[in-house]
Amino acid sequence: MYYYLVRVASSSYKRDEPLTYGYNHRVEPNSLVTVPIQNKTALGLIVGPTNKPKFSTRNIKFVLSEPSLPKIFVELLDWLKTYYPASTGDILLSSLPSSLIAKPRISTYDPRTLHNTNQNRPPLTSEQKQAMQKIEASNSKIFLLHGETGSGKTRLYIECAQKSLDNGKSALIMTPEIGLTPQLVKIFEEAFGASRVVTFHSMKTAAERRDIWLQVLRSPVPLVIIGPRSAMFTPVGQLGLVVMDEAHDNAYKQEQAPYYQTSRVAAKLASLHGALFIMGTATPLVADYYTYQQKKLPIIRLSSLAVKNASLPKIQTVRLSDRNEFKRSAYMSEPILKAVDRALASNEQSLIFLNRRGSARAILCQNCSWQATCPKCDLPLVYHGDEHIMRCHICGYAKSAVSNCPDCGHPDITFRSVGTKMVADELTRMFPGARVQRFDRDNNKNERLENAYESIKQGAVDVLVGTQVLGKGLDLPRLSVVGVVQADTSLFIPDYTADEATYQQLVQIIGRVGRGHRKGAVIIQSHEPESAAIQAAIVRDYGIFYEGQLRQRQLFGFPPFYYLLKLTCHRANQKSAEKSAQKLKDQLLQLNLRVEIIGPSPAFHAKKDNQYYWQLVIKSKQRSQLLEAIKHLPSGWSYNIDPSNLL
Repeated sequence: MYYYLVRVASSSYKRDEPLTYGYNHRVEPNSLVTVPIQNKTALGLIVGPTNKPKFSTRNIKFVLSEPSLPKIFVELLDWLKTYYPASTGDILLSSLPSSLIAKPRISTYDPRTLHNTNQNRPPLTSEQKQAMQKIEASNSKIFLLHGETGSGKTRLYIECAQKSLDNGKSALIMTPEIGLTPQLVKIFEEAFGASRVVTFHSMKTAAERRDIWLQVLRSPVPLVIIGPRSAMFTPVGQLGLVVMDEAHDNAYKQEQAPYYQTSRVAAKLASLHGALFIMGTATPLVADYYTYQQKKLPIIRLSSLAVKNASLPKIQTVRLSDRNEFKRSAYMSEPILKAVDRALASNEQSLIFLNRRGSARAILCQNCSWQATCPKCDLPLVYHGDEHIMRCHICGYAKSAVSNCPDCGHPDITFRSVGTKMVADELTRMFPGARVQRFDRDNNKNERLENAYESIKQGAVDVLVGTQVLGKGLDLPRLSVVGVVQADTSLFIPDYTADEATYQQLVQIIGRVGRGHRKGAVIIQSHEPESAAIQAAIVRDYGIFYEGQLRQRQLFGFPPFYYLLKLTCHRANQKSAEKSAQKLKDQLLQLNLRVEIIGPSPAFHAKKDNQYYWQLVIKSKQRSQLLEAIKHLPSGWSYNIDPSNLL
């Protein structure tokens, strides 16, 4: 019998020390195994052999990975634990596919089928050539690619991936949304051949994720791996390129332990491999841009459209308070409706954007002002007309829509604050011959963007209606009209990132047209069309927006000038939650850390699923001070270091 120290991927494994297990055979360090823990089976990572302990042990069940995991894979996990403190169990859970527990099928993967192809690669523009020359001539391996929408960032990714493959190293291309993967996969398959490109994301079946993960581990040749942030944890032997496309997107923030920022982990992964790291975006995060400037890291600018003779779209704003513009619809102005009508007549596509799901965001009684709210969260229920239900978008509570007020019995129930379902229904009514399709998180699997992209590209949909999933990186050759139903949905959110989110959202959605395929028109409806964020997005002036944001953040003490830590507790009643938060603040103050503590205060979502949430926000110019605060947290508290917002 041999004995091994094993790190266990289990949420119940909160210790830092590995556990000891026995096995009848020798097992290499960094091998994946399955082990019993309590009454369950979990994945385990072999640390190494150990002496026979004085206590009785349980045995390893099965050895999964042959060969063992790459050394750099394990080094990344070790670094992750120090930079984003979390239990070993949580870190392994976030980086290993749970489906690996099942014994893998016999692989039909044949590396001899791999080949390169150079089909359908447009020549580099002069600006793209200059960008490649800067990358190749630079001593740095870290780059911010600040490229306007339609400037050809993906073409540069392909060029860099080719150089990586030529050097016998794989390339990792990350995207924030699974819905964007079909487009990227098609582009890279045309460039390198379908057998060279693998896709890894959560919409694959458990068996598919397991087999792809093992394929990457065992591949004797370099691959192009495409996926969201989880793709960072595929066991690549050698990486020559790491790309983080749409690098500004909040989806790159892991919102559960270990709460990592993908940009930081991806940069570390690239560093461990000695690989090129490129963050590509049309709307860089203010904090990222400042960091690159301060550290004198290369910022490569692509300002010209990649397609010759392409012209920027014509942009028109409509004030939502001007009811003369809303004659046929309460939600969509005459300029939007006329533009959709013209597009339909020309066999072109339109995209109507609203970052609100459902049919209506408020359900009210006109007689007594009663409002439908979630009994577990005290938040407004959202009406979904297709199912005739009211649903809480926080905890999932749902019930049939009411026809009479439960307080006064009056039948005058009104639905306000339109959502994507209502907009889609309205367009279907107004344009009965048009093929209208909605895309948001309420879609079932078959309706999702990643499954419909090719048919949309071929013109199977006339009018697309949706949330921010439609505003990220899509290139639709038939699209000529973009209508923004309400541009300032995020502008009034009480967070320091509200202006940034508004600017990014608008630039991205405007960028879906004017890409050289055909002339484009954009109509933006807003309560405040003259706001700085909206105007900067319209004129495509990142510099003005960036400088204004930087001044505000320095004045009020937010990133990039301070590091942030959000601490949250939840209790059965509000008084208990407030008391716990105040007690923790007093304890932290006694540590005399060089920090500023804001709060305690109710969280943005103060009640969820019958629990009351209170929080503290801690600021410091030294990240080490925040890590020290985390060490002193009592049980029952969660923490999020480097949060993307404070909501």
